[in-house]
Amino acid sequence: MSTTHDLARLIDDLAPRFATLSDTIWDNPELRWEETTSADAHIALAQSEGFRITRAIGGVPTAFSAEAGSGEPVIAILGEYDALAGLSQESGNPERTPDPTNTSGNGQGCGHHLLGAGSLLAATAVKRHLEENGLPGTVRYYGCPAEEAAAGKTFMVKAGAFDDVDASICWHPGDSTLVQRDHSLAYMQSYVRFTGIASHAGASPELGRSALDALELMNVGVNFLREHMHSDCRIHYAILDGGGRSANVVQPYAEAYYVVRAPNVRDMRALFDRVRKIAGGAAQMTETTVEIEIDGGSSNLLGNTVLEVSMQDTLVELGPVPFDEDDLATARKFVTDKPIDMFGTPIEEGDSPLHDGVITFEPTTPRRVLTGSTDVGDVSWVTPTVQCTTACVTRGTPAHSWQLVAQGKLPAAHKGMIHAAKVMAGSAMNLLTDSALLKLATEEFLERITKQPYDSPIDDGVIAPPLR
Repeated sequence: MSTTHDLARLIDDLAPRFATLSDTIWDNPELRWEETTSADAHIALAQSEGFRITRAIGGVPTAFSAEAGSGEPVIAILGEYDALAGLSQESGNPERTPDPTNTSGNGQGCGHHLLGAGSLLAATAVKRHLEENGLPGTVRYYGCPAEEAAAGKTFMVKAGAFDDVDASICWHPGDSTLVQRDHSLAYMQSYVRFTGIASHAGASPELGRSALDALELMNVGVNFLREHMHSDCRIHYAILDGGGRSANVVQPYAEAYYVVRAPNVRDMRALFDRVRKIAGGAAQMTETTVEIEIDGGSSNLLGNTVLEVSMQDTLVELGPVPFDEDDLATARKFVTDKPIDMFGTPIEEGDSPLHDGVITFEPTTPRRVLTGSTDVGDVSWVTPTVQCTTACVTRGTPAHSWQLVAQGKLPAAHKGMIHAAKVMAGSAMNLLTDSALLKLATEEFLERITKQPYDSPIDDGVIAPPLR
């Protein structure tokens, strides 16, 4: 029997405790930088398994690592646990019904409760295998906060948390099972704050300078910019403060949150500079002032074909997620009329509601461009990195949705998480025991970054939000 199958049996034995961990995080959905309960729950389980804990990486209270083993190589397995606002949903309910026990209104709309628990499960299995077989090498689980629109890993990279890592492994819950071979977008996010002068809007409007006018002019200017940027670029915004509820007061303050995405850091910086100029122009037109505070950012993913092929071999050896008839019956309640799944694969009439296969790839085919972003991108620029996705929810379930939250504690979600742990653990052991594989992956990585070195999207002097 292969090492991969030995690890798979070990993971099946360990799985109940980690399924409970994922449910605990689902029950306590916390937003970026606030994941105290989530981080503490991961740390407690890791400590019970004998991991050595390093807390507050980079000074961030909810970032940590859990390490086991000794010597080289050092293989990292990445976990996340942050939730999204406004997505509270009753577990298992296919109708929009907020969870009555949830007081925060948050929800695990991207499956990060599964992501963190599954990654720690993989790391635990690798730890035990190293110990039981007297093998050298170090496995290190990283608890990474604030992936959602804040880029916790980017700040961790900047703090040097991955400087001694030889390779990193990650996964993400989805509605299909595959090795990720994607090119994500780099992004920058910032607060844009306009300050004007309050005045009576009826009696003395000429004395006022409207911050809300400035913000609206900025938004109009950015909308015109959309026609003159690359089709893969994205700009999003949310108005955080419109200046108050009294229309007869010239609003002295207005604030928005802007996210700017582009295919790489260089192009993202150029596009962000154009948005910055539009904000300055809006301030000039309204005789207000503008302040732009960078909140965070991330780089585009740097793929590693050597690691992807190796992980694909492990995934094919394990096969698809082992769903049963009960899982399929429950999934049918969540079937939508969407023609494609979460990763863009067409859904044909009559297809299983849960992905029951393994998507394969040809190493020479071009990488698909995903117009979203991930802070795994920054890790991938400082160490060879590979990721998989496993089916955890019904095909066609949109990410960042209450439908995904509703399925996050179901048996199918746990099975997808456990399967991902097996893939990651097998991939990690391949790297820990096959020096030639790690050497090839490192050579490919070095060739790429020699041509284009890592350029952190976060400027020097920008610190993580919890430390400001």
